[in-house]
Amino acid sequence: MSRIFFAERAWVGGAWRRGVRLTVGADGGWQAIDIGAPADGAERLAGPVLPSLVDAHSHAFQRAFAGLAETRERADDDFWSWRERMYGLALRLTPEQLHAIAAQLYVELLEGGYTQVCEFHYLHHAADGTAHADPYAMSWALADAAADAGLGLTVLPVLYAHAGFAQPGLRAEQRRFATDADWVWRASRAVNAARRPLVNAGVALHSLRAAHAADVDALKAHVGDADLPIHIHIAEQPQEVADCVKATGQRPMDYLCTRFAPDARWQLVHATHSVPAEIAAVARSGAGVVLCPGTEANLGDGACDLPGWLAASVPLSIGSDSQVTRGVAEELRWLEYGQRLARGQRNIAAAPGREPASAARLFEACVQASAAPAGFACWGLAVGARADFLVLDPQASGLLGLPAEHALDGWIFASQGQAIRDVYVAGAPRVRGGRHVDAAAVAARFAAVMDALWSASR
Repeated sequence: MSRIFFAERAWVGGAWRRGVRLTVGADGGWQAIDIGAPADGAERLAGPVLPSLVDAHSHAFQRAFAGLAETRERADDDFWSWRERMYGLALRLTPEQLHAIAAQLYVELLEGGYTQVCEFHYLHHAADGTAHADPYAMSWALADAAADAGLGLTVLPVLYAHAGFAQPGLRAEQRRFATDADWVWRASRAVNAARRPLVNAGVALHSLRAAHAADVDALKAHVGDADLPIHIHIAEQPQEVADCVKATGQRPMDYLCTRFAPDARWQLVHATHSVPAEIAAVARSGAGVVLCPGTEANLGDGACDLPGWLAASVPLSIGSDSQVTRGVAEELRWLEYGQRLARGQRNIAAAPGREPASAARLFEACVQASAAPAGFACWGLAVGARADFLVLDPQASGLLGLPAEHALDGWIFASQGQAIRDVYVAGAPRVRGGRHVDAAAVAARFAAVMDALWSASR
């Protein structure tokens, strides 16, 4: 049975359109998008309508660590010192705790404008490094959490085999992450075979330092021509770049493109430290880049070459990563403002004359790039895509009294508090009036887990 919505204004094809009739089919996908249509018999939506985005890079368990690493305990506080503290949490979590943590995160992601999350999932084994009775127990915990929230989930089991370019294996504190290509492939197939609603799987390589050439080759052999997303952290830190040059004679993205021939299935996460030749190589490959500006700022990673990536037409998506930021507007604001601070200019993402609005260019770029990280054929307000969308609150602080054509600018750059009124996944409401329908129950379970994890430190 179909369901029909009507929006006075909706973001379709990269622009605001008036009088948009949106028909959801029985499969939860868009059956028809009609512009300039009458509202007759349709359910009227209460504000401007936008496509949601895919959160293309998430470590759900780190939601339990957000806000707990903001003290300086040594002179050289950076990504690497943060990582050591994060390992302490990773060694303690049970599947039941991960379920509660991820459910809270997924509720927040929905309230923030994401309706699909790509879980870069490397926390697999029991605390001592041995397998759970069900080796994929932690993956099922994520899937159960996504079902609780009503969020789409792409599980990306991670190949994590080495502590560094010159290391034969992992460190003791990385024991829960240990996998090889065979394990990752079995895990991905198990998730897809389960055929859970709104859940699918791809594969991931932690990084070039953690997955050496033989590991990458082995996983590529398993995947073959399968239409699965393949994700990898790359060039996030200057030290990683230097270590890669020392080990291979090439910078990370140069090495990846020349040695492993990535294609449009590949998603390069962070890609912070690049040179123009690497950007050109990635563009030729067809791979996408996943930017996580909130996390990258929090960890002091640096600012990417956003103008370079945009000019090369490389698909760009965004991710919540370490969960210090959990909403579309804040992530895009960080992306643009970080570039402004680094370059001493304004409207870095804009293209004068062609795409003069920073918010519109960034948002539409992410809409267009949202499908591939999740392994989908299409995304957005388009026939064939899943019927996911947001309804903005026209009374929200950044939108109140604003000319309608500036709604994206107001949402991304001027809103305080919650500007998203409603969120739908596959045509079904998950957020109403800015609040997830099950937020209170999910928050209570999360609070209990947080108390158990951190009460000793209070």
